[in-house]
Amino acid sequence: MSTGFRISASTGIHKGDREYQQDQVALLKHARVNGCLMAVVADGMGGRSGGRKASDQVMLTAKQLFDSYAPETDDPQGLLKQIVNEAHMVIRLTAISAEEEPHSTIATILIHPEGDCYWAHAGDSRIYHFRGKKLVKRTLDHSYVQTLVNKGELTEEQAMVHPQSNILLSCLGTESEPPVETHTISQLKPGDALMVCSDGVWHYFNNAELGTVIAELTPREATEFLIAKARTRAQGGGDNLSVAIIKVEHLTKS
Repeated sequence: MSTGFRISASTGIHKGDREYQQDQVALLKHARVNGCLMAVVADGMGGRSGGRKASDQVMLTAKQLFDSYAPETDDPQGLLKQIVNEAHMVIRLTAISAEEEPHSTIATILIHPEGDCYWAHAGDSRIYHFRGKKLVKRTLDHSYVQTLVNKGELTEEQAMVHPQSNILLSCLGTESEPPVETHTISQLKPGDALMVCSDGVWHYFNNAELGTVIAELTPREATEFLIAKARTRAQGGGDNLSVAIIKVEHLTKS
C-alpha cells in the first residue's frame, strides 16, 4: 500500500444470550511481511462443544497457513481456498470421533501490503466492502432465504425475519464440499472499509446503518457500538456476536 495511507482495525466478540461462545474472530499480522494482514470470523455450530471445536479448527488452520504464506510469490486466492478446504476436512475428521455434528462458517479477508484485497466465505458469516458510507459489495449467504432473495421471491428485509432464516445450505464440516467463493478488490483506497462478521451482528442492521456507523466511528468504536446495538435489538434472544472492522485512512500530518 502507498505510504500515504494507513490501516486501522479492531475486533469485537460477545456471547450474546447464548450459554456458550461458539464464534471466533481474529486479526492476524503476517510474521515476516509488514502490512500483510488477515481477518477471520468463524461461527461454530453443533452442540455444547462441537461448534467451538469447529470454529477453533478454522482459526488454527487459518493461522498455520497464513504463517507459511509468501505474499510475494504465492497465490492469494489459492491460500484462501486452501484454508476453507483444509478447515472443512479437519472438521469432518473431528466429527467422526465426536458425538456432536461440528460445523462452522468462515469469512476471511486477506490484505497485501500494496493494498490489494482478497476474500472468501462459506456459510452466512458476511464480508462487507464500504466506500465512505456506500456499500460497494457484500458476500451472499449460502442459506435458504438467500436463494429466495436471489429468485426475487423475498426482499432482503423479509429474509431477515423469515422463520427459516437460520437454515444454511452449505458451511464447513458438512458431507458435501463447501463452495469457495472468492472476490478481489484491486487497490484499497482511503475511505474504504471492510467488515467481516457473524449473523449475530449483521442480522440486526441494514446496509445504510452499517455504512454510516463504520464511516463515522473508529473501528474500535464501531465494533463496540454494533455489538451493543445488536444486543439491544435482540431483546434477550441474541446469538453469539463477532465482528472485525478494517478502515483505510489518509496519513494525517501532525
